[in-house]
Order: sequence, then C-alpha cells, then structure tokens
Amino acid sequence: MVAAVRVRRAEPADVAELDAMIRELAEYEREPDAVEATPEDLAAALFGDQPRVFAHVAEVETDRGWEVAGSAIWFTTYSTWTGRHGTWLEDLYVRPQHRGGGIGRRLLAALAAEAVASGHRRLEWTVLDWNTSAQAVYAAVGAGPQDEWTTWRLTGPALEQLAASAQG
Repeated sequence: MVAAVRVRRAEPADVAELDAMIRELAEYEREPDAVEATPEDLAAALFGDQPRVFAHVAEVETDRGWEVAGSAIWFTTYSTWTGRHGTWLEDLYVRPQHRGGGIGRRLLAALAAEAVASGHRRLEWTVLDWNTSAQAVYAAVGAGPQDEWTTWRLTGPALEQLAASAQG
C-alpha cells in the first residue's frame, strides 16, 4: 500500500528537517563536509523579514503521523530574454527510503504550479552528470538538459580578489 503524500510550503518548524536533508544531500553528492550553512542561516533565509529563498516539503503519512520525506529549496531568477522572472530549484531531495514512489515528481509539480501561478516563464536547475536516476525523473516530466551551457563558479580567495579589485 502506498502511503499518503502531501506537499506544502515549508514552515519555520521545518528548519531542522530541511537542514538535515541538506546535509544528507551533501553526503549523497559526495561532499559531506561542504555544507557551511547553519540551521540559523537557513531560518533567516527562508523566514526572515524579506525572504528570498523558499522551500516546499513532501510528507508521508505513517503510523506516527506525518513525516518529512523530501524537500525542494528554490528562489526567483530573472531572464532578460523573456523579460520575466523564473524559478531556480537549488535542491530537490527525497530521502532514500521514500524514493521511487513519485515524491520527487510531486515536489517538481508543486514547484511548477508555484512558478506558473507567479507568472514565471522558466523552472531551471542543475544535476550532477553521474546522477542518472535524477535525470530520469527530470526527463519523465518533460525537462531537458541545456548542454550548450556550462555552469561557472567563483568562490573563496578568487572571489575576494576580484571583489578587492573593484575598490581601485
């Protein structure tokens, strides 16, 4: 029997579970020590005075009540080409024991509904090359890779050095 599933906007009481899933995702993505954010950072980003980051959680009904099984953390982007905002999915995570039951698709559908209701023209994200199971989920909902684009990143000392060069 498939458990009942519900997807909803995250609430402040979800911060501990969201933080735990971020750390579980980092472990899954083979970077367990990369997470610097604290639960306090996450709470401030999601529920501070002017939040610019948002989250949905998927819950499954168990004999102990509703338990968080997955999450989607996202923020708003802007496209100069479309002249409209978009939605960037930062993290989509479903706990291993709940994978294969459509929870990831349900989270994506909720996020797509949010994007459409907000007038957003795009829902975008990145996925690791080796994560073929996630790629299969994304392809099944009609998403496709943007192979002509490569993500670039500037961090740490290089970021600081470039920022310092703006001073003079």
